[in-house]
Amino acid sequence: MTALRAAALVAVLALAAGCQSDDTTDDPAAAPATTAPAADASTGPTGSVEPFAASSTPSASTPAVTAANTAEVCGEVDRLILAGSKKLAADSAEATRDKETTPDELNDRLKRTIAGLAGDVRKQAARAEDPEIEKLITDVAKQLDGGAKAASPAKWLGETFVDIPPKLARDCHA
Repeated sequence: MTALRAAALVAVLALAAGCQSDDTTDDPAAAPATTAPAADASTGPTGSVEPFAASSTPSASTPAVTAANTAEVCGEVDRLILAGSKKLAADSAEATRDKETTPDELNDRLKRTIAGLAGDVRKQAARAEDPEIEKLITDVAKQLDGGAKAASPAKWLGETFVDIPPKLARDCHA
């Protein structure tokens, strides 16, 4: 089952690398003032991670959003997704190093992380003032719920999770 672990790690690392924009920095001191306080690893993926799509501008096919907190909410969802990606990669890497971790234990760990991420994303959906943004983020939380319930969360990460950041980059912005 080492291939399962390796596949999960590769998928998540690729996703995490693809989420960062050119102006991203890993320095928490450089995080915007709207960054939520970091939580410890047991409460789910949060923290001051730079967004990858918060600075996106609407295209001709995407209407401008006027809600006051859209940029803040979308930026926080971006940070949550990136932090979640990093946590999933760390979980996979740790399980790969720990030869005694079984595939079932890794699956359980990945499912817990994905479920925590879904809850954090759902909280941001509830904050959204724009109904379209609220629906978009709620739909992302539902997708994450599916990953937390997947028989193979590693497979789900490579097939479904990887589509979430581009969707947010395209549709979640002010």
